[in-house]
Amino acid sequence: MDESRRPGPGGHSPKQEATEECRTTDTSPSGAHSGDSEGRRATVRNGIRRRLARLAILVTVLVLVLVAGGLVAGWLYGRSIDQRIERLDVFGPLPQEGRPAKSADGPLNFLVLGRDAADPGESSSRTDTIILVHVPADRERVQAISIPRDTWVTIPETADGRPATQAKINAAYAWGGAPLMVSTVERFTGVRIDHVVVVDFAGFAQIVDALGGVQVTVDRTFVASEPPHRAFVQGVRHLDGASALDYARERHAFPDGDFARMRHQQDLIAAMVDQAARGELLTNPRRLDQFLRAAAQAVSVDENLSLFDLGWTLRRLTSARISMFTSPSAGTGMVGDQSVVFADTAAAGRLFEAVRTDRMDGWIAENTTP
Repeated sequence: MDESRRPGPGGHSPKQEATEECRTTDTSPSGAHSGDSEGRRATVRNGIRRRLARLAILVTVLVLVLVAGGLVAGWLYGRSIDQRIERLDVFGPLPQEGRPAKSADGPLNFLVLGRDAADPGESSSRTDTIILVHVPADRERVQAISIPRDTWVTIPETADGRPATQAKINAAYAWGGAPLMVSTVERFTGVRIDHVVVVDFAGFAQIVDALGGVQVTVDRTFVASEPPHRAFVQGVRHLDGASALDYARERHAFPDGDFARMRHQQDLIAAMVDQAARGELLTNPRRLDQFLRAAAQAVSVDENLSLFDLGWTLRRLTSARISMFTSPSAGTGMVGDQSVVFADTAAAGRLFEAVRTDRMDGWIAENTTP
């Protein structure tokens, strides 16, 4: 049987599921509309904060990179902002034995993590968003692969002696910070991580405002269900930061609920990246300073990464060259009292092999439809 036509866990073929992921970024058991079949889609989405977090994280990193690439005249200023970004000692504490070898020359693989402050009574922050970003050797495109935070994996032994154990993947950050998360993701994917970006995602609205707002096409008129109940009229509209948050958040106003919200989040990602790529940000010193300062406060990177050098390398990047996928899953279930996501090891293995060998173009051609 042709693998591209074999039904997946939710009754979809792998090719159909990959197409849906490229269009909508993720789906969720919590947002399902048809029982178990929806619960078997490729991503877990647990609440508005995590949905907005993924949007804010990916956009913040991509837009910061785009702006960095345009800072030719302001190179020294850019360097000064780069130096204000917090540096993390990620790879120093990382045991080198057992790490995946680089299997292709030239590509870069980034681990992007969304860090959230600890809730009252908790002693550590957590990461609810985990994205593996692949930059091919030709630097012409970017592929971003979300790994569901509840994916059931083996977390390696921690620096303080906690033995290797099975748990949800996001427990790695709480137990051992970015170094243990890198070890866990490398073990899960077989992909060697070159750089790490950690984002505190509280400043999403400020970043949109620093871009001068964004232009989106509202597909139908609706009134937001949350105060202040903003009205969105069908057609091309300009949104400021607060309005963009409401637009990305809303699901109750639509018959297809979460699916409409995911489409809108995709639209917003594209609008923000394109807004930065058009260059208006670079011609307004005040706005540029506002954006860079807000982004610098929200982003931490490993000690070897310069976002501004990376930005220059990716200066031709536009939203049309960014593809978003989700690590394949075999569905959800319970382990003890925990609701978890089980990886589809065969499908995920093929995806991450394409990342390791820098052959994502071939994987996309085989697993998505136009």
